[in-house]
Amino acid sequence: MGNEGMREVWASGSAGWVRHQRIYDAAFVPFTTAVLAAAGLAPGQRVLDVGCGTGTLLEAAAAAGAHPVGVDISDAMVAAARLRVPGAAVIVADAQVDDLAAAAPGAPFDKVVSRFGVMFFADPCAAFANLRAAAAPDARLAFVCWREGERDLFEVGLRSLMARLEDPPGPPPSGVPGPLGLGEEAHVRRVLADAGWRDVAVEPVDGLCDYGVDGSDGVAERLAIVLGGQAGRALRAELEPRLGPAGWDAALEDARQEVRERMVDGVVQFVAHAWLVTATN
Repeated sequence: MGNEGMREVWASGSAGWVRHQRIYDAAFVPFTTAVLAAAGLAPGQRVLDVGCGTGTLLEAAAAAGAHPVGVDISDAMVAAARLRVPGAAVIVADAQVDDLAAAAPGAPFDKVVSRFGVMFFADPCAAFANLRAAAAPDARLAFVCWREGERDLFEVGLRSLMARLEDPPGPPPSGVPGPLGLGEEAHVRRVLADAGWRDVAVEPVDGLCDYGVDGSDGVAERLAIVLGGQAGRALRAELEPRLGPAGWDAALEDARQEVRERMVDGVVQFVAHAWLVTATN
């Protein structure tokens, strides 16, 4: 079982991530810091970044003197990561089913890391077993994934738009491929244990997401992120034709006001909730 459904999702959704990678990196600093600290990257180590996106962790691994390899299901993400980290090997592949050792020849991986890239597998047990097969004995796994109950990260800036629908969508479901695919602690532990990882630790990490970039107040940045996501694109496709140009402009102003209400000290900020997960091969 591969991830064809997610391949299609990211084929359309990756453009926003590539375009707004600086915003994501600014907002996700606490989670990037947490996973890098847990991974303990060191010079000479071979590091696999799963769902590498535009290359944030690859860049950090290269700066640490490690040998980074990135894998992502999205061609656009891989292209962006290659531009950002020319010294990294970055491959388009499905980390659930593809032979990663063959796709990226070299020594087994000393570290396997991910920042919000491992929640989308159709069969997470098979995926983490496949990752383990490419890892060295005693290799360390470290990743962050969104925690069950998280809503602000997905909804701030969209709630006023969703309220205009007759049947507003609910939050992302937990335990199925998607942002909250690994949202439940027990599910994470069960998946990793069944995949053969040991010494599994699952710890909550709460991070202050700051959307200010280059001195901005973060309002436009937050709105760009949520409107460019899957839910935001779906809302726009439904509402804009129905509301017309003037109505859509009014709806956007309501969304801006919603975002402004999350400003702290002049910048859009709110706390998001994730798991920091570590394990050993």
